[in-house]
Amino acid sequence: MSFDALILGGGPAGSTAAIALSRRGWKVALIEKAEFPRRKVCGEFVSATSLAVIEAVGLGEEWKARAGPEVRRVALFSGERVVTARMPAAHGAGFGRALGRDVLDDLLVQEAVRAGATLFQPFCATEVTPNGDRQAVTIASRKEDMTLSAPIVIAAHGSWEPGRLPSQLEKTNRPSDLLGFKAHFSAARLDADLMPLLVFPGGYGGMVWADRGRLSLSLCIRRDAFAELRQEAGGGSASEAVHRHLLASCRGVREAIGEAQLQGRWLAAGPIRPGMRVRYRDDIFRIGNVAGESHPVIAEGISMAMQSAWLLAEELEAIDPAKRDERDAAGRRYSRRWREQFGARILAASAIAGFAVRPVGARLMGGAIEALPALLTLGARLSGKTKPLGISAFETA
Repeated sequence: MSFDALILGGGPAGSTAAIALSRRGWKVALIEKAEFPRRKVCGEFVSATSLAVIEAVGLGEEWKARAGPEVRRVALFSGERVVTARMPAAHGAGFGRALGRDVLDDLLVQEAVRAGATLFQPFCATEVTPNGDRQAVTIASRKEDMTLSAPIVIAAHGSWEPGRLPSQLEKTNRPSDLLGFKAHFSAARLDADLMPLLVFPGGYGGMVWADRGRLSLSLCIRRDAFAELRQEAGGGSASEAVHRHLLASCRGVREAIGEAQLQGRWLAAGPIRPGMRVRYRDDIFRIGNVAGESHPVIAEGISMAMQSAWLLAEELEAIDPAKRDERDAAGRRYSRRWREQFGARILAASAIAGFAVRPVGARLMGGAIEALPALLTLGARLSGKTKPLGISAFETA
């Protein structure tokens, strides 16, 4: 089957790219291995700077009706410290909100289909093979295999799972790896407009109100610290060990979820792979986490995914996808714009996370923020909460 673009991954990055390109008349295949709706390890917060993209893909009204409350304050919960400060507003966009990935991903992929994309779900891409000026992608489900072809291949499959695709990352196992955990709670006690940064021995996390009265709690913990927790616990599940560690080490967490009810089960994934990576190579464009990701400490993952997809779609709009030289030129422009948009926040996130996961650094950071709460506001600004994407006329489908 022949297309103009094959998009590998139907999360926020892949579906946003599928919507944008389909509405410009491209014949797009969107390939997603998971069945939706599904929960996913993710902080679920979306900065106000991404609201223009949400409007542009046609989900503005759904977003307003379903997302959690506006986040107007940030906080630090660390040990016995509970410090709050204001969230900086994004110019012309106000404040960000959160929406569960089980809801958001489903809305986006349905909108991609309405825009004209052909959805292959659940199908997993297993091989990418150059074929002249096109590329052949083999996809497989539980029932069948097939081959699709297109001049444009966009990797939007995330960074966690290794595989044989040229865009997939090599598997590593280091003591310093950060493992991700996530849970939803009901009947929690947290101010509706507050999004705290959680700092605890061995890791960091965050909490925010999402849709349907759910409190979304996500965290990262070093592999070596997690191994010690499991050993000290002497049994029980991994999530139980993490849950107990949070409650024991962080007063703000105890007050928020100490009497709350866990909805569903804890999810785990990882390791997290922060950093800037190649955005275009081997004639494959990369968006979302596989292009580069910040430490989750700044809660910018979904925003970076959707914004990177929109940046790429703007560059691809103006080219003839069948011409390799034009694809290469678009790849260079996209890579440059990606770095300009996200480079500073990735560096800021790395610095903040570096303090948070080390005992001495956490103490220094906590003391400084307690003395000067405005540092929380500054950190939110440095993390990209006020940096607009600059939506172009491309949005008018």
